[in-house]
Amino acid sequence: MVGGGQLARMTCQAAISLGVGFRVLADSMTDSAALVTPGTVVGDYRSLDDLLAFAAGCDVLTFDHEHVPNPHLTGLVGAAVTVHPGPEALHHAQDKLAMRSALTGLGIRCPRFEPVSEPAEVAKFAATSGWPVVLKAIRGGYDGRGVWVCDTVEQAAQVLGHGIAVMAEEHVAFRRELAAQVARSPHNQAAAYPVVETVQRDGVCHEVIAPAPGIAAAVAEEAQSIALRIAAELGVTGLLAVEMFDTAGGLLVNELAMRPHNSGHWTIDGAKTSQFEQHLRAVLDLPLGEPGRVALYAVMANVFGGADPDIYSRYVHVMAADPGVKVHLYGKAARPGRKLGHVTVLGDDPAVLRARAGRAARYLGSGEE
Repeated sequence: MVGGGQLARMTCQAAISLGVGFRVLADSMTDSAALVTPGTVVGDYRSLDDLLAFAAGCDVLTFDHEHVPNPHLTGLVGAAVTVHPGPEALHHAQDKLAMRSALTGLGIRCPRFEPVSEPAEVAKFAATSGWPVVLKAIRGGYDGRGVWVCDTVEQAAQVLGHGIAVMAEEHVAFRRELAAQVARSPHNQAAAYPVVETVQRDGVCHEVIAPAPGIAAAVAEEAQSIALRIAAELGVTGLLAVEMFDTAGGLLVNELAMRPHNSGHWTIDGAKTSQFEQHLRAVLDLPLGEPGRVALYAVMANVFGGADPDIYSRYVHVMAADPGVKVHLYGKAARPGRKLGHVTVLGDDPAVLRARAGRAARYLGSGEE
C-alpha cells in the first residue's frame, strides 16, 4: 500500500487476520502505519523510481490516498506492476472535473458545474445557478481543503488569485449527506455496504450513522445502484466510496474515493467484513466478504485533538465510563484539530448511540465532558 496514514494502518490489521503479507511505502517511520507495519519502506510517492523499487517486492500495489501522479501509475502498469485501482479509474478520483464530466456523461446526476478561470466566468455561472457559488480545486483537495463558498464576485476573485485550477459548482440545498460504499474485484464480483449518513462540519466528517436513519428502502437501493454502476463503468478495483447529497429532487453525487474511507470505519466493529478486509479481498481478487451489519445501528465519531495532547491519560476513563465504546487510535502526535482516531458504538437507538459516541470522542480528544 502506497501511503502510511491511518487507512494503511487499519488495512495492516486486516492483512494480519487474512495471513496476507503487507508492506507500506511511507513518508517517514513516524507515519501512522509505519509504526505497526513490519518491513515499511520509506520513500516518496512522487518518485517513480521509489514506486518501482517498492513494487518490486509486491504482488499487488494499492493506495491509501489519491496523490500518486497519474503518469507514475501508468509507468507502473507499463513495468508490469499490478495496480489496483488502475490509473484510468484513479484519474476520476484525482481530477474532480474529469469525474464530474464522466458521471454526467453516464447520466448520473451531480451538482451543476463549470470550469472557471476568470471572475466574469463565475458571475456568468452564478447568473443561472445563483449565489453562493462553490469553487473547488480540481485536484488535491480533501477534508474541506480546496473548497470555497463564495457569496460575491469579489470573493471568487480572491480564490482565483491563488492560481490553482478550479471549477464552479452550484450550492446544493441538501437534506443530509449520504455515503454508499461498494467493493469490486477484477472478476467483477461486487458487494455493497448499507448506505450511511455522514455528518460534516467545515467539510470534515465528524460522525457516521449506519445505516442512515429513516432512509427509504428505494433510496438506499438507488444509492447502492449508483455506486455499483460507477465502480463498473469506471473500472474500479477495490473499495469505492460515493458521497452523495440527499435533496428534495433526489440524489446527487458529490465526491468519490477509490480506497477505504472515513465513512466506512464503522465496519471494523459493525459489519461482518470490515472495509479494510474487503479492500484487500478485492485487490487480491479473493471472494468478497459479507458486507451486512452485526447490529441494528452503528455510530462512528472521529476523535480530534484539543489543547491537551495527553490523549492516553483519558483513555482509561472512556473505557470505564462506557465499556461498549470501541476505541481506535492512529498513533499520531496530538495537535488541535488533527484527526487522531475514532470510536464506534453499536446498538438499537441511533440517537442514544450518537450521544455515547460523541461524548467519548470529545472526552478523548480534549477532555471535554
